[in-house]
Amino acid sequence: MPKTRAFAAALALSLIAGLAPLGRADAQNQAVVQTAVFAGGCFWSEEKAFDGLPGVRSAVSGFVGGHTARPTYEQVVRGGTGHMEAVQVTFDPRVVSYRALVDRYWRTIDPTDPGGQFCDRGPSYRTAVFATADQRATAVASRDAAMRVLGKSFTTPVVGAQRFWPAGAEHQDYARRHRAHYEAYRQGCRRPQQLRAIWGDAAVG
Repeated sequence: MPKTRAFAAALALSLIAGLAPLGRADAQNQAVVQTAVFAGGCFWSEEKAFDGLPGVRSAVSGFVGGHTARPTYEQVVRGGTGHMEAVQVTFDPRVVSYRALVDRYWRTIDPTDPGGQFCDRGPSYRTAVFATADQRATAVASRDAAMRVLGKSFTTPVVGAQRFWPAGAEHQDYARRHRAHYEAYRQGCRRPQQLRAIWGDAAVG
């Protein structure tokens, strides 16, 4: 019996020792992960534009920029909450930089349209980059570079980070889960054609 208890104790210690480095690595990975928030009109489209990119851990549809806590889709679309549809991108900066994500963002929207995006009109479909203090200079530099590419002034602002509220589960991964419906929406809005007219081969979406 003593030998059995000793063996069990030794086994437990070896397992703990083996798992400890993995725990530290997980903690380090969590610490390095960052988020970016972009309002770009339809959040289904913005989520699709970032989901699956190397270095992107997740892309979540939701709302940002308003004054109502835990807004619902119906409340935001109806108006009065001040929110915009947005995507929160969680990413590993060791794999993809924040600058690369912002550069991509411009090419998913018409940054010269202050009233919405394509067939989606109204305050909840306005565009903006919600940047932290550490992200702001990078976002502004990306915006300036994109304006030079188009040779036009942008109405899409770079503003301070604000609380992001995830949308309901029915809106997450929408383009993947409802491919036919999303594609009908996308083509009905002429989104790919209009983006290509703005950005040419660099268009995303």
